[in-house]
Amino acid sequence: MSSRSSGGISGLGPYLQVAPLALFTIAFVGVPITTLFVLSFWQTDGIFIYREFTLDNYREMLTSRLTYELFFTTIKFAAITLVATTIIGFTCSYFLVFHVRRLKWQIALLLLCTIPFWTSNVIRMISWIPFLGREGIFNQTIIAMGLTNQPLDFLLYSEFAVVLTYIHLYTLFMIVPIFNSMAKINPNVIEAARDAGASGWQILYTLIIPLSKTGIALGSIFVVTLVMADFFVVRVMSGGQSASVVSAMKNQIDNLFYPQAAAMAMMLIAVVALLVSGILRVVDIRAELAR
Repeated sequence: MSSRSSGGISGLGPYLQVAPLALFTIAFVGVPITTLFVLSFWQTDGIFIYREFTLDNYREMLTSRLTYELFFTTIKFAAITLVATTIIGFTCSYFLVFHVRRLKWQIALLLLCTIPFWTSNVIRMISWIPFLGREGIFNQTIIAMGLTNQPLDFLLYSEFAVVLTYIHLYTLFMIVPIFNSMAKINPNVIEAARDAGASGWQILYTLIIPLSKTGIALGSIFVVTLVMADFFVVRVMSGGQSASVVSAMKNQIDNLFYPQAAAMAMMLIAVVALLVSGILRVVDIRAELAR
């Protein structure tokens, strides 16, 4: 009898261990998403919300050209930011791992990259305005150097400013996972490749990049989800000349069109889930981390 009871308790062990995380996920992820999903099928006149089922919110969204333009712009921002942060993150990580020999200096330089995160994202974003403005430091410098006769208007309140700010804000989310993956590469493998006559570029393409793909994938997920979910950078740094999906949702919420905003939120969740699943199909993160 005691063996049966102990066997039953031991069988419940894994479920008891995962229960806190499961309850947390259900409470703070499952319930909000379910609420959005239900709300997206309700009706509203901008004043009251009516609990009457309708597909009009999705129909209007999917038949509107503006919706596709917003998603195209948002994905474009995410793609450009992803490429730039990957290049910067990979380069910085490569330098820290393979050119900085002492672990103490590696940690110190990596922590140096985190210093901007000691301040608010808003402050770091706003700091670009006096630097890139018509009377800003950059424009005044290139005019003084004789490189141009007038300020460059595209630097601020444009899509360029939006992407530049995204790169500034989210590059660290790419550096850290790539650095972590590169740090796990056995130096003996690199030395063996060199002894076999492999060039530096061959080592990079055949060893370092494949062995760093887990970090690249994790960083890509962070960057894509952060850019897709942002609206404040687009609103401020574009000067109202560009819009994203989330900024459109914010306008709908301000106008009390909650069901329409919920429908667009569900669409955004679906698109982000597809992008993340695409990244996970390219790189099996669970298999890589289990090694």
